[in-house]
Amino acid sequence: MSRIQPRTLKGFRDYLPEAMLPRERIMGVARRVFRSYGFSPIDTPALEYLDILLGKGGAETDKQLYRFQDHGGRDVGLRFDLTVPLARFAAQHIGELGTPFKRYQIATVWRGENTQRGRYREFMQCDFDTIGTRSGGSGWPLTRSRSSAVRWASTPRVHYTSRPRNL
Repeated sequence: MSRIQPRTLKGFRDYLPEAMLPRERIMGVARRVFRSYGFSPIDTPALEYLDILLGKGGAETDKQLYRFQDHGGRDVGLRFDLTVPLARFAAQHIGELGTPFKRYQIATVWRGENTQRGRYREFMQCDFDTIGTRSGGSGWPLTRSRSSAVRWASTPRVHYTSRPRNL
């Protein structure tokens, strides 16, 4: 019997303790900041029905979806971002949540894209949104939360991208 060679898939990586400790610190700071501005945590499944994911991020994203049939024969896919699951979550639970609803989520997402330096197929994404309001003033907590989180967690290796949007 041959030995299995331990290896990691291209575009994926292991995190040793010296890398995980600062990551956990940054996520902890982000959670505290979001809560201080009235955002509530949510979580959504890593797997969604494929029809929920397809077409929501465009043709390029559809090509990057990790998709398969589960053991029940259902077409499913791994989430490629946190926005599409949020839209499904809100549609499913808005009656229980009430509006406006301010949420944050820090979770792993997957994209089956060609890997290159600094781009991975599995990565953490941090989203925070206010849903159910058209008030122009609802954006200031988002801006303040983002800048506070980055400032409080400041470290030379922090990289973030801000993309305001309307759901």
